[in-house]
Amino acid sequence: MLNGKKIAVVLPAYNAAKTLEMTYSEIPFEFVDEVILVDDASRDDTAEVARRLGIRTIVHEQNTGYGGNQKTCYRTALENGADIVVMLHPDYQYTPKLITAMAAMIAYGEFDAVLASRILGIGALKGGMPLYKYVANRFLTLFENLLLGHKLSEYHSGYRAFSREILESLPLNKNSDDFVFDNQMLAQVVWFGYRIGEVSCPTKYFDDASSINFRRSVTYGLGVLKTAVQFRLAKLGLAKMAVFTGAAGYKGK
Repeated sequence: MLNGKKIAVVLPAYNAAKTLEMTYSEIPFEFVDEVILVDDASRDDTAEVARRLGIRTIVHEQNTGYGGNQKTCYRTALENGADIVVMLHPDYQYTPKLITAMAAMIAYGEFDAVLASRILGIGALKGGMPLYKYVANRFLTLFENLLLGHKLSEYHSGYRAFSREILESLPLNKNSDDFVFDNQMLAQVVWFGYRIGEVSCPTKYFDDASSINFRRSVTYGLGVLKTAVQFRLAKLGLAKMAVFTGAAGYKGK
């Protein structure tokens, strides 16, 4: 706990058996109260490794996609009483050592959401991020900052923390089950007026770290552009978008 807030770490997992134990071993358990792993129908023994480590494990019988996996992660964390939820990839690409800093920024009331940014500092390319992904990241972030009227160093980090209030309020079930879920969620955070903080985060790209291929990256990028345009049209009153309507979230579920 931090400042009386229960902290849960959620691990959306797919074929993470080789890296899960390394990730788990660096989680700061002096502050983290619970770890939840959702295995999205992996083809390896991710679930077996998780259970051996004593992690609360949920297994999807069928693959629901990255967004679908996160929906289960957040819903389960709330059902188990979490006040702050940190989403961390179990592929060891991001260091778990930042969990305390990220959670503290929410626990002490400074922010409602916190992102671990690979772009702040010089960590992205140094950590092995492919050049085309770095260039795409910078272009998409610039486009989003302009259309969302916000300013973040990046919108594409897979390492993020949220308050219970955000997860109970945002209409997350209206979001995609694919990778663009991440981006839709941040656009919703901005839309509903929540505060976003960032911390600088080193990153590691290596063979066993999960990474979407070029084709999926293009699909994601187009989804990001679409989300930003939808946000601006909704702000101008020119269209009504489901992802920016209401605030059902997981409250009461």
